[in-house]
Amino acid sequence: MAASLHAPRLLPLPPNPTLSLGRPRLGQRRRFSPVAAVPPSRNGSSAGTDWCPVPPEQRPVNEYEALSASLPFSWAAGDLRVYCSRLAFTGAAFALFVGLPVAAFGGRGDALHLALGATGSGILAVTLAVVRMYLGWAYVGNRLLSATVEYEETGWYDGQIWVKTPEVLARDRLLGSFSVKPVLNRVKFTLVGLAVSLTLCILLYANTEKPKEPFESTGVRAIPGVYSDTAARSFEPDAFCGEPDLGDQS
Repeated sequence: MAASLHAPRLLPLPPNPTLSLGRPRLGQRRRFSPVAAVPPSRNGSSAGTDWCPVPPEQRPVNEYEALSASLPFSWAAGDLRVYCSRLAFTGAAFALFVGLPVAAFGGRGDALHLALGATGSGILAVTLAVVRMYLGWAYVGNRLLSATVEYEETGWYDGQIWVKTPEVLARDRLLGSFSVKPVLNRVKFTLVGLAVSLTLCILLYANTEKPKEPFESTGVRAIPGVYSDTAARSFEPDAFCGEPDLGDQS
């Protein structure tokens, strides 16, 4: 009984203020927190320069390699002849199997407008594909040339910023300057040529007149060789009242 009276009491621990401050509040916006380029080791010295906290699939070098091996982005980085031939084949296939039936169904019907409508649809399809190429290569090029890398550890809510080391920055900028920029210049010239061609097709389609029917200019819809005054008098005698008969004129 005496031992239980003199036993020390266990007081509850106060809440840790660091834990409560670290929790995000409801409605608080996500902020990027910079990460050191090289973490310190246990003995106080810096680790190797190859350390990188960015997940492998979000590193700019790996994104460049994945983009170079995917379709249709790899077309722009390949040989110029292969690049042009693939774009031409894509536009011709779309014009033949999609543009031509649509132009025949809703167009004016003549051969010139059918050809212009199918050609314009093929150029439009190729333009959309090239725009998609440009957006992909521009994104990877910006991440290669930038001194920082924005990445996500597990989801959109825990974004981080990693500052590149001098070695990684030099390697990425070298790759972006000599591998990505030539591809972007090629894609830009392609977009300019496609825009000019598409504008020309639209102007020709809008300003080319439809050929007139043989009897559309005269306003007479009678078929030659079928209409005769004798047949008209037999069917509509009131329309020829007061006119002499054909036998009297002869």
